[in-house]
Amino acid sequence: MKHELSNMMCLDIYLSSLSAHEYKRIHPELQPVNTQNTGLISWDIISDSYTKKLENLRLACDKEKVKAFARKARWENKLDAIFKNETFEAIIITNLEQKILWVNSGFTTMTGYTKKDALNKTPNFLQGQQTSKETKKNIRKNLNNLKPFTEIVTNYRKDKSTYACEVKIFPMYNALGVTHFLALEKQVGQ
Repeated sequence: MKHELSNMMCLDIYLSSLSAHEYKRIHPELQPVNTQNTGLISWDIISDSYTKKLENLRLACDKEKVKAFARKARWENKLDAIFKNETFEAIIITNLEQKILWVNSGFTTMTGYTKKDALNKTPNFLQGQQTSKETKKNIRKNLNNLKPFTEIVTNYRKDKSTYACEVKIFPMYNALGVTHFLALEKQVGQ
């Protein structure tokens, strides 16, 4: 037992000495096969694995909520194709007037605003003095074109700090035409 503890401490010390690039390179080799029966190999490895599993479950739950919304609105868009190659933190669904109808918990984590804070507001409540007028104009123009687009906008968190936000907006449609907008957002560059 003493030898195992010594090895675990050495592993933790070694891992903490690695640069982010080095850790990323060896990380796949560190994944425990079955955390139920391995004991405490290294808390960092198990914690990292557990955190990633929780994040994947949260994203799967968010996607299911969007799909439930899609069924209710009878969207014809292929949601699996939209989600397949996208990385995002926040999901926002708005109506055609761009009033927010639903946000995921990633929105709260990224912005500091709760779901209740966001509902029935337009996403421009996140914008401020440092938000480019040209970017706002591009977003309006692209929304009017009713085609998917990507834009990077300077937004403000609840604590008034700014962040660069990559916004990918998809017009959602049914047999009658576009009914909603789906936005996938993530913080970039900071």
